[in-house]
Amino acid sequence: MSGLSALAAGSLTAGPLAAGSDPVIPDFGTASSCVRDNGVFCADWFTANFSSVFGPALVQHVQLTVIAVGIGFLIAFPLALLAHFRRWLVRPLGGLTSFLYTIPPMALFTLLVPVTGLSVLTAEIALVGYTLMVLFKSTVTGLGEVPEDVRRAGVGMGLTRREVLWRIELPLALPAVISGLRVATVTTISVVEIAAFIIDQGLGSPIIQGLQSPFNTQFIGAGLLAVALALAADGLLVLLGRVLTPWARTRRTV
Repeated sequence: MSGLSALAAGSLTAGPLAAGSDPVIPDFGTASSCVRDNGVFCADWFTANFSSVFGPALVQHVQLTVIAVGIGFLIAFPLALLAHFRRWLVRPLGGLTSFLYTIPPMALFTLLVPVTGLSVLTAEIALVGYTLMVLFKSTVTGLGEVPEDVRRAGVGMGLTRREVLWRIELPLALPAVISGLRVATVTTISVVEIAAFIIDQGLGSPIIQGLQSPFNTQFIGAGLLAVALALAADGLLVLLGRVLTPWARTRRTV
């Protein structure tokens, strides 16, 4: 049995391949004509295998992304507030986050593996590092663009410096913060795919497995899901921004 006929009788192997191992052979069940002919995308096989192949990988991809962006925001936001009050910190903190962002993902994973191993921790440390620059700079920029006369008006109304921050500056900076979250989230979704080279999780796993077999649908399907996830996440953040900043929407429609 050879070619795609052999693929129809194979079974799905979990995890990225080790060097020198046999190609990953998906379990195609009863092969349709699209599967037998190795069509560009076999919707019937994709649907039949969604719950076993793509669904779990999609859930893992979302989890890895949410954890990375959430932790990144919890780190970057306080640093941005500190830099806002101590302007001399903007350059060194911005330089550090920019340095982390410029390291290629595979290189950063490789540097971390000897310390934290082939683990989710390794992936998350790298993923968090890639969110910091965007989240830090977008927050600092948003706070810095608040008009000075608005700050002075708040002080004139008797507000303390902390009250000016929370009641005036942060609401006005919120669109920039949301924009940073959008960029960081979409970027993280793409980098999580690369993380599959060190952990068998996320949509990168079926993509790698699919690329190592002659069957197209597995890696194309996983790739399409990654694109759809990025678009959906960006759309949700856009809606969140509109809910949290209704005054901005009203100003645009006037």
